[in-house]
Amino acid sequence: MEHKHLDQLRTVADVQSRSLTRQERLERWISLLERNPTRRLNSLGEIEYKPPEERALIREDNSPLTVAFEDPVLRAEGLGSDRLGDAMNFFELSDGQAHYALCSCLSGRNMEAASFAQRLRNTMTDANWRLGAWALAGLALSLPGVIYLIH
Repeated sequence: MEHKHLDQLRTVADVQSRSLTRQERLERWISLLERNPTRRLNSLGEIEYKPPEERALIREDNSPLTVAFEDPVLRAEGLGSDRLGDAMNFFELSDGQAHYALCSCLSGRNMEAASFAQRLRNTMTDANWRLGAWALAGLALSLPGVIYLIH
């Protein structure tokens, strides 16, 4: 079988690429994080205390969002920036899922890429991330954090 690049195939056939599904986008992000599992990445600072319009603009250098935005495939699929709001929209993350996976109050100021990858993987099944988020919120005894997680 002869292999050709997509651009070459377009000259002889009507080739249409399809967009990645939510799960495929998340799996790609997770695999990017797992390529360098011990890389220390910055979490996002206490996102639950920010008003929604300010929360959407949050970003940190060298964060899991940076890893996603550096990927040309995810950018081509529509990831607009390494800001939290763009990532939440693109990966279809709820406030609670983003908080569980990326916030400093649950993970400290930085963490290994593999740990962020596992948290993102947990968000792919509702039961896992909700259980983990509630357990961590209970340990922190943070009423604002608990209220944030249930919304």
